[in-house]
Order: sequence, then C-alpha cells, then structure tokens
Amino acid sequence: YTLSLHDALPISRKISTYTVQDEGRDFGKVFQITEMPSSQAEKWALRALLGMIEKGVDLPEGIEDTGFAGLARMGISFIGKLPFETAELLLNEMFTCVRIMPNPNDRSVVRDLIEDDIEEVATRVKLRLAVWKLHVDFSKAVAPSTSAQA
Repeated sequence: YTLSLHDALPISRKISTYTVQDEGRDFGKVFQITEMPSSQAEKWALRALLGMIEKGVDLPEGIEDTGFAGLARMGISFIGKLPFETAELLLNEMFTCVRIMPNPNDRSVVRDLIEDDIEEVATRVKLRLAVWKLHVDFSKAVAPSTSAQA
C-alpha cells in the first residue's frame, strides 16, 4: 500500500469507480476517480479558457466567469481547440484524479498510478471521460441558468 495525499481527502469530495469493460490488456481493471479540489478545478478551467482565448477561439459571452460549468456546456471537445502544449498539461492533470485498485477483489487497497497500470490507449480516453463526467455533473448542477427571466 502506498500512502499519498489522496488518503487524507475530505469526505465531501466526490469519488467514483471505473471498471474497464473493453476486451484487451486492461479488461477488469478498476480505477478510482476523485474530484479535484475546487481551487485546482478553478485553475484547470482558467488555463483551458485562457488557452482558447490565446488561440482566438470564439467563446460565448461571460464564459470566463463560469469555470467548469461553462466548459461543461462546451463539452470536452474544447480540448481540441487548444494549443498542444496547453492541452497536454490539462490532459495530464486529469490523471491526478485517477488511482488504481490493483486487486479488483479487494477495493480497500488504492494506490497512485504508475506508467504500466494503463496499457490501452482506449482506457486512457475513457478514464479522461470519466474524470470529465465526475466534474461536469457537479458543475451542471451549479451552472447559472440560461433561461429567460420572467
């Protein structure tokens, strides 16, 4: 068992698990996904937004004030609009939310990832989507309404 900063997480942080269902070298592996602290999520969203502004991407009015909630409305496809250097940093940071349960039959043991834990590119993509979903589901709940006021 490897001790990490994740072991001292407050109970209020959302945690989900992802089990690989696709055939291949990762089949059956179980990963734990933990929500970023709000300060990290805010910085992550700001880096994404600033990267899009720098690239000249047309952004909806006021999106810079909405953080993850605004990015949620755009969908994860916004990553493709970023310069590679920015996208790479953001994609790598997403994996700070992912840990592995090395023995799927004993989910009490969870450790940080090492390079060989994920052997399929498809698994990496699906884990990023799971990280995105964990954060966006929360952000959608707090996103300001875009409906007209009565």
